[in-house]
Amino acid sequence: MSPAPRDPTPVGSAPAVRLTWVQPEDLVGHELRQAAEDGRDAGPLLRAWRAAGGPPAPDRAGASAVPAPPELRALASRLLTELAALPSPLAADEPSAWPAVTAGWPAPGPVRSGSAPGAPELTVRLERAWVGRAVGCLLGKPVEKLPLHAIRALGRAAGNWPLSDWFTERGVPAELLAAHPWNRRSAATSLAENIDGMPEDDDLNHPLLGLRLLQRHGKRFTTADLGRLWLDELPAGRTFTAERLAYRNLLQGLEPPATATHHNPFREWIGALIRADVHGWTNPGDPAAAAAQAYRDATLTHTGNGLYAALFAAAALAEAAGGRSDVHTALRAGLAVVPPRSRLAAAVRHAVDTAGRHADFDRVVDELHERYGHYHWVHAVPNTALVAAALTHADGDFTRSVCRAVSGGWDTDSNGATAGSLAALVDPDGVPHRWSAPLKNRLATTVPGFDGIGFDTLAQLTAQEAARP
Repeated sequence: MSPAPRDPTPVGSAPAVRLTWVQPEDLVGHELRQAAEDGRDAGPLLRAWRAAGGPPAPDRAGASAVPAPPELRALASRLLTELAALPSPLAADEPSAWPAVTAGWPAPGPVRSGSAPGAPELTVRLERAWVGRAVGCLLGKPVEKLPLHAIRALGRAAGNWPLSDWFTERGVPAELLAAHPWNRRSAATSLAENIDGMPEDDDLNHPLLGLRLLQRHGKRFTTADLGRLWLDELPAGRTFTAERLAYRNLLQGLEPPATATHHNPFREWIGALIRADVHGWTNPGDPAAAAAQAYRDATLTHTGNGLYAALFAAAALAEAAGGRSDVHTALRAGLAVVPPRSRLAAAVRHAVDTAGRHADFDRVVDELHERYGHYHWVHAVPNTALVAAALTHADGDFTRSVCRAVSGGWDTDSNGATAGSLAALVDPDGVPHRWSAPLKNRLATTVPGFDGIGFDTLAQLTAQEAARP
């Protein structure tokens, strides 16, 4: 027998495994940025980090290229704990505890008479919402992570600006494509020339998991129920930012709400927002109940403005799902469950006002980027503001809503998904065939039991959960 071939890689020289969004040395920069946003005095800790040679936060990727030495990693872990303990002057205006969050809500009352549609009507409406969410997500996928000027350049080069159709490579100069490449994971499945069904995306995986959560536990589910569901059915590699860190915290034995706060600088980012739709859809005409469900979901991973974005979306979608409200009423219902002095509430109010002052949506976007561009591109504040502006400016029209949400940049696929979900509920014509046809009533996913499912079937399943007490 011939000897086995020797591994030519010397011991210790193999490339390090770098998990995105996990290494403490990659988290400190993001926590320092979060501290600056919420007014914590992190100056001494920032100086200690820089003096030790600590790097800034990775701008786009979730992991730095080279592992930190042990002493820097230990410092990073300690600084994350110390940063989280610093008091924020915004704490009173941006609470995360349920009694404080709800303190400013309107007086509770019964669901308005006639606001909850019957089962057949609701099923039709929910199919529109599922399809609308998928269309908006798919429209934004190829330009996710691209800067605003690149999105505009690619659209203009294809004769598709203001944005009104799927992105395409047809007619776009090769040098422009080289300078601004499409999102590498999405280009093969999300351009006009290659769409064939709805490809997998976390913006659809999480609503599927939300549906599974309700099927297993009903509307009285707990945050711990969601955590167990993730461990059972959500691969860790399909989580990102706050969700990945909460997943890590679950594996370390932490319980909610510590899963959202322990060494998690992404707790105010957009992840809870993309999980909110099912909670709105299953409480048609009852924004408060939708927000309560969204809160129990969101506290697994998020605090503060990250929580509020989920409450806002769930309540707005519940109002829209009732079938008696226009887009502006739905947005007001969403804003009513957000602490009024929070940064997210202020950003939504400003976005709605800005959208009402300009006929040209590019001017609206420019103002939002100037005002909120200091936030990370996945943060809940700028993205929720952009969604509110797009829906306001489009005045309930589906095509204009998704195109405006995506054309504004930042987290393009998530923003398109949320805008598409709500617009599909308030547009009397629903989702135009030219948008729904390429999806072929087929959704790809790794969530067990759902791969290849049709949106019509998802609507039926969601309506069943809406009917449960």
